[in-house]
Amino acid sequence: MRPNILVIAGHDPSGGAGIHADIEAIQSTGGFASTLITALTVQNSRKVSSFQLTPLELLEQQADALLADYEFQAVKIGMTGSVATVEWIARLLARLPGVPVVLDPVLAAESGGSLAQGDLNEALMDRVAPQATVLTPNLPEAGQLSGETGVAEAGAALTRRCGRAVLVTGTHDDTDQVANHLFQGEHHRQWEWPRLPEVYHGSGCSLASAIASLLARGLPLEDAVGDAQAWLHRTLQHAWRPGGGQFVPDRSLTP
Repeated sequence: MRPNILVIAGHDPSGGAGIHADIEAIQSTGGFASTLITALTVQNSRKVSSFQLTPLELLEQQADALLADYEFQAVKIGMTGSVATVEWIARLLARLPGVPVVLDPVLAAESGGSLAQGDLNEALMDRVAPQATVLTPNLPEAGQLSGETGVAEAGAALTRRCGRAVLVTGTHDDTDQVANHLFQGEHHRQWEWPRLPEVYHGSGCSLASAIASLLARGLPLEDAVGDAQAWLHRTLQHAWRPGGGQFVPDRSLTP
């Protein structure tokens, strides 16, 4: 039986990232995704132009309907968009005690366009991060959230602040290998993957959703993080280019 994963994220009409990527990643890694869409974006594979937030009243009604019917084995959080939405998510998570939560702190698109209103950094770290099982920022996001520039410094600072595991992904680092670092208190583990030649749309969403799906299936955190990376690397090796911009992972592949 597939576990239920609640996904809270924005919608990318190009299909490369956001809710679309989350659903595909969760489906391929053995889960079933229910979705609460925080925002509608105007974007394609090249850039983000703008976005519009979903009214909180509608999100609340949708969440109430889902929680009245489904039990969830994991939660994945992506684009939140505003401090008000972050506050609402924090209240929602309090209704799901003991459920693994993967927080992908989406602050901007891969192309660089902003996906946030106001100062989300403090709200995410104070209200949502302490309720998460693991955070999955890329290196720029980790830097914004921690005020540090290096991978080790940013990861250590974030896990000290929120008391949760932090996976800092190294796709944005200037290295021959992509190094991803998992920080859990004093424990640190590093994975290295061959750097692939293209720029990929939705890789962070896909990784976080795969981790959530594998946690929902009962894997320990470190195993879920490692298996999700291995699956993602395969999808990137088989990525394709639907338009004139970034490549999209082939999320139809299964682990």
